[in-house]
Amino acid sequence: MNKEGIILKGIGGFYYVKCDDDVYECKAKGIFRMEGIKPLTGDKVTISVNENTENTIDVIHERSTVMTRPPVANIDKLFIISSTIEPRPALLIIDKLTAIAVDKGIEPIVIFTKCDKANGERYADIYRKVNIKAFCVSSKTGEGIDALKSEFAGHISAFAGNTGVGKSSLLNAIEPSLNLSTAEISDALGRGKHTTRHSELFEICGGYVADTPGFASIVSEDSEYVDKENLPFAFKEFAPYLGKCKYSTCRHVMDQGCKIIEAVELGEIPVSRHESYKMLLEQAEQVKTWR
Repeated sequence: MNKEGIILKGIGGFYYVKCDDDVYECKAKGIFRMEGIKPLTGDKVTISVNENTENTIDVIHERSTVMTRPPVANIDKLFIISSTIEPRPALLIIDKLTAIAVDKGIEPIVIFTKCDKANGERYADIYRKVNIKAFCVSSKTGEGIDALKSEFAGHISAFAGNTGVGKSSLLNAIEPSLNLSTAEISDALGRGKHTTRHSELFEICGGYVADTPGFASIVSEDSEYVDKENLPFAFKEFAPYLGKCKYSTCRHVMDQGCKIIEAVELGEIPVSRHESYKMLLEQAEQVKTWR
């Protein structure tokens, strides 16, 4: 019997596929290995459910997006988590993650946590100005949680952010049915000292969310980055000005006649966003071509 489903996780060559209300343990057909294709968490698949032998993944449907580290397919929203205090917002990290998301065709959404301790609206307004959704929330008081819940339904999402910003507490506040303490959530999502480091999807508010060690790594490592040629297009607010600079070779850093720099000076593009762009461009230019 054939069924359509989604891979929730893969461990030791076995894949756990959610089909309607059931989860099936499956092996991938050998044809995928021969073709150099590995099933990924988030893959939408067709499986064969067999009575006297193991279930198999027969078809991996076309992927809309792929993250290489951690390996997850079909993510369409990346929630970028930053705290307003302890630690304070690192705008360069947020902007790096928004650029990676946009470059991959994933919608970035910025969330500022711990807003019961410090107001995050001035940071959120930076991203709202460039048409990136931004929320200010408090896992402790519940501020902003209800508004955030509607973002998950029907989507495969991921959480990313530095250690200490409150990702686990936020997840628990969004989906109380998990009924886990913060430490238990960390273990369940693969960050415990003795847990297997694998990607896994969890059901939340009518959708799925991935929160794995790999998403923390893209904050500080080059496992994901935006190529220097693509970087201007990864800053959505640059779009109206691209192709209009005085010189076709304009890098939008300090070039004469640069329309993006003019927009920054006029307040149409936030200064912090342009500063992040310049730093990310410098980093991208240093990435070795073999990477």
